[in-house]
Amino acid sequence: MALERALKIRDIVLFNVAAIIGMRWVALAAANGPSSLFLWVLAALVFFVPQGFAVIALASAIPEEGGLYVWTARAFGARHGFLAGWLYWASNILYFPTLTLSTVVFALYVFDLRFAYLEQNATYAAGASLVLLGIALFFNVIGLKSGRWVQNIGGVASWLPAVALAVVALAALLHGGSATPITPRSLMPDFGNLPTILFFANLCFGFAGLELAPMLAGEVVEPRKTFPRAIIISGLTIAACYLIGTMSLMWALPPGETSIISGVNQAIAKAGARHGLGWLGAPVALLMTIAGLGGIGAWLIGTARLLFVGGLDRYLPPVFGRTHPRWKTPYVALLVQGALSALFILAATRGDTVKGAYLKLVNATLIVYFIPYLYMFAAAIKLRMEIARQPQAIPVPGGKAGSLFWNGLGFLTTTVSIILALIPPADTADRRGFFVQVLSGSFGFLAAGWVLYAIAERRRRSTAATQ
Repeated sequence: MALERALKIRDIVLFNVAAIIGMRWVALAAANGPSSLFLWVLAALVFFVPQGFAVIALASAIPEEGGLYVWTARAFGARHGFLAGWLYWASNILYFPTLTLSTVVFALYVFDLRFAYLEQNATYAAGASLVLLGIALFFNVIGLKSGRWVQNIGGVASWLPAVALAVVALAALLHGGSATPITPRSLMPDFGNLPTILFFANLCFGFAGLELAPMLAGEVVEPRKTFPRAIIISGLTIAACYLIGTMSLMWALPPGETSIISGVNQAIAKAGARHGLGWLGAPVALLMTIAGLGGIGAWLIGTARLLFVGGLDRYLPPVFGRTHPRWKTPYVALLVQGALSALFILAATRGDTVKGAYLKLVNATLIVYFIPYLYMFAAAIKLRMEIARQPQAIPVPGGKAGSLFWNGLGFLTTTVSIILALIPPADTADRRGFFVQVLSGSFGFLAAGWVLYAIAERRRRSTAATQ
């Protein structure tokens, strides 16, 4: 049964905003100090802009359900397409807990500071995370006409906290000056300092996600026109929110007092209370919780489409390719995605603090997630002639040289980020153990993908031989 085309430009813009913008990235950047502003701009130029160009070119030329999976298969063959899709899906299984953990922390501040002590309570984090996952799963199983509103409302809610934070920060700036001294000297990162370089890779990760919406190309109205316009609008919105939000948070709180997860809530609660704006704390926390729910829904439906397309192509059991007879959604893929995500949420919060689990999962996710990006940038280069022949496609600016430059820059930045993710943080007790665990875990996912493809291909050949 065909999927229903229900998503328009507004939906894709809000989908991108909900999926990518995270106030946790603003908090992480502000806690790192003023040099984060320079690093945000640098990450935008060498990663976010090349990503946008690549996604616009590929999505406008090949607007098919499965997005990255289809692009890679078209450029390098079915084996690499499956591997790219598998790693992308696997990385998001790891990413889900980081998203839900940060969201349930935001939810605590809806009640002012009364329940803030639960921020490091693993039992609360696991239970609340499962509730949020269940809500997002329910609305997306019953159809994108209802499920899209989870992402749409989440997209609107993503930038409103940045506006509220800017208001509080301006009040703090006018009445007492910036809580963080911001000078030309402090804006320049020390690239001779390893933690600064490692932090840059995290900011690139904060900009990632424009490739997610094209996973749903079969459910988008006029995808060749919709994706380019939506990506430009959402890209400018995302970059502005990160820059304005980080600067505002530093005006309101010094880096040493900023939590890497709930820094925005802290700033509004503390700085807002000093300037008669403390009442903003609860509604902003509610908006951040809704935004997190929208992000959960966006990543849930986007990555579930990989299971759906894999089922249609018979690389996964055909049941994954089923759509619901009434709601026209890939409900089996969604339910399996939800069940596996729930297991990883429980595993992530077992025997660890929320902060410890959060940081551990971010490190585990980055490498596996960025390998498909290497495929995407390489596919954009390999398919540039096919893209140029499509009358409605929007190629990377600058012709052949422009395609090589921007996609090559994105490929290089992604490669550097993957290498940096292998380097243990400075405060890691067992640095060798960290390196071995991250490297072996990443190659474990890679090896599992090769094995799964080999099994599926053997099954396909056996079936073809008997027909």
